[in-house]
Amino acid sequence: MTTTNGTLSIPAVDSRPTTLCEILGKADIWLIRTYWDFEYPRPFLPNFKFVGGLHCKPAKLLSKAMEDFVQSSGDDGIVVFSLGSMIKNLTKERGNTIATALGQIPQKVLWRYSGEKPETLAPNTRVYEWIPQNDLLGHPKTKAFVTHGGTNGLYESIYHGVPMVGIPLFADQPDNIIHMKNKGAAVMVDFNKMTSKDLVDGLNSVINDPSYKASMMRLSRIHHDQPMKPLDTAVFWIEFVMRNKGAKHLRVEAHNLSWYQYHSLDVAAALLTIVALVIVVSIKTCIFCFRKCCKKTKSRQKTE
Repeated sequence: MTTTNGTLSIPAVDSRPTTLCEILGKADIWLIRTYWDFEYPRPFLPNFKFVGGLHCKPAKLLSKAMEDFVQSSGDDGIVVFSLGSMIKNLTKERGNTIATALGQIPQKVLWRYSGEKPETLAPNTRVYEWIPQNDLLGHPKTKAFVTHGGTNGLYESIYHGVPMVGIPLFADQPDNIIHMKNKGAAVMVDFNKMTSKDLVDGLNSVINDPSYKASMMRLSRIHHDQPMKPLDTAVFWIEFVMRNKGAKHLRVEAHNLSWYQYHSLDVAAALLTIVALVIVVSIKTCIFCFRKCCKKTKSRQKTE
């Protein structure tokens, strides 16, 4: 808003809605919720900062009732089961399939589930509407974590070094579990085709095969071996942007290019034009020379 000779001037406002790509393109710093314990090696821009596991923290003491149940597991230990906060109910058939599988392992199971209690629920399994997931994963008796593959649970599992049985459902979850499977720290089970035997086999594998625990502990060591904690890293870079009124020096110019400039189509068009021009000129020159030669040949034949 400006004033000129006493006249109020209001700049025109662009009524066009801002697109998601424009919002993302204007970001000076990206805080990525992963780290190299999970990611594959690949190039990233300088304004990409990894803060995977920034929510993780040491385990706290459990409630007395829950601790008593955990301690009752003896040397077999416990299994933590959670499909996340978005899955609050399952079909009766699927619930019974899972409950049957959990009843076939020697470990005690703490299952976060708020749906109808399965008919096949075994004495070794307790159902809770909510569980202190981070505290349970950090408990020394925890042997395995059955998870849908959400980023929060995945990094809590890495933080505490607990191998996983992944039952991905949607979004980024299948990719997350595939990452962990390829790193030797998880077994993947198809939720739609899963039988009780599939889940039992997956649990027995990650619990009884020491390679899964060893792989997860290696990822855990990588995660903890950082110069700064992920939360401190996130705070530093947020304050860095505030102190310096942005971080344009870390932001690539590609965000300011049009789509055809970004893909170098203008450069390609210029090069193709030059090549086409050279080809046309060469062809025209050859035709001209050929005609000249033909005319000379014809004139000689007439003279003879």
